[in-house]
Amino acid sequence: MIEYEVLRVFCGPDGRHGNQLGVVRDGSAVAGEAERQAFARKLGFSETVFIDDPERGVIDIYTPTLRLPWAGHPCVGTAWLLNVPTLITQAGVVRTRTDGEFTWIAAQAEWAPPRTLRQYNSAAEVDALAVPEPGEWIYAWAWQDEPAGQLRARAFPGRDDGIDEDEATGAAALLLTASLGRPLHISQGHGSQIVTAPRPDGLIEVGGRVRQETKLEY
Repeated sequence: MIEYEVLRVFCGPDGRHGNQLGVVRDGSAVAGEAERQAFARKLGFSETVFIDDPERGVIDIYTPTLRLPWAGHPCVGTAWLLNVPTLITQAGVVRTRTDGEFTWIAAQAEWAPPRTLRQYNSAAEVDALAVPEPGEWIYAWAWQDEPAGQLRARAFPGRDDGIDEDEATGAAALLLTASLGRPLHISQGHGSQIVTAPRPDGLIEVGGRVRQETKLEY
């Protein structure tokens, strides 16, 4: 039996919603890349994290079909769980910090996979969107209050892996922040919240609330 935990990352102010994340604390329990990919596929979350060194923050991230060098909501969730100053991913070292109820990571925009950032005229248009056909990773967004940096977003991975819409997506939020060059407060999915900010050193910070949902065995 493989023990794993389920976190919800980028929860709303009421502690609800957020994107589910599977975390295997003992990465040695699922040692090989093929075995990890198969386990992530069985769990079926948008991402699953395997922790290979909890003290140094070494992690390995998978979608149901892909190994990822870096991803936003897995890093925020794991940073909250381990409470370490940095995480070591395939892409590089991710800085972490905690500020009140928010856990933050700082990463390079170049690490994020390509996304289509598609702007709409209103939040109502974004809400009315149907899930598109697989093939293109689309981050649909619209301003709710542009002077305040508040916007509405939905994410459609387009991978045809059972995840038709991502409830909350750190990498896409990071790319949008880099593109707009300003801090953002993002309402995504059914009620998730993502906060972001460009840093003077060129990194982008992504933050959110994390809640532990359960511990399970598979």
